[in-house]
Amino acid sequence: MKDNFIINIGRQLGSGGRQIGQLLAKRLDIAFYDKELITLASKQSGLAKEVFEKADEKKRFSLTGGWLGLKTSVLDEDFSNNYLWNEMLFKIQSDVIQDLAREKSCIFVGRCADYILRDHPHALNVFISAEEGDRVKRVMDYYELTEKKALELIGKTDKKRAGYYNYYSNKQWGAAESYHLCINSSVLGIEATTGFIESFLHEFTTCR
Repeated sequence: MKDNFIINIGRQLGSGGRQIGQLLAKRLDIAFYDKELITLASKQSGLAKEVFEKADEKKRFSLTGGWLGLKTSVLDEDFSNNYLWNEMLFKIQSDVIQDLAREKSCIFVGRCADYILRDHPHALNVFISAEEGDRVKRVMDYYELTEKKALELIGKTDKKRAGYYNYYSNKQWGAAESYHLCINSSVLGIEATTGFIESFLHEFTTCR
């Protein structure tokens, strides 16, 4: 772990964050993990991959904390079971992320990896945003949606990501103080933004 470095990427939907992460991984010749973590968590736990996929798709957290915005004092039995189940799945994914970070340098996208690896000495935390027009176009092209549907998906997905991140990390998703670097990919474009983060990583690891 001593010489390993990690890049944790948070991103708005349509910002190009995943693409930037993949380009960085290729340039740096390191592993890249996003949805791949679901497969690894499934193998490690013995639980079906579909269990993690379902939880990944259906978790709903409020922006102020709590699953569905409810507090533990008002949990009924079914809610409590769901809560404990989701906590267990988060713990399994967290263990996978920590194990990978100990083994090698790599890039993680989402899943509160920056919080999970908060004690890692060489973990760079980045948040990638973009102008609305660029985001809408990417989402329209990728999912083959109308502009209206793309905007709806962006709003829904960003809200879900914020709620999930804020709940588990007790930080604010997308807020500058939650990351080492926040960057708007619309300013430089995907390629140049990737290069900028790579240069920033070099300075970051040098001064650590």
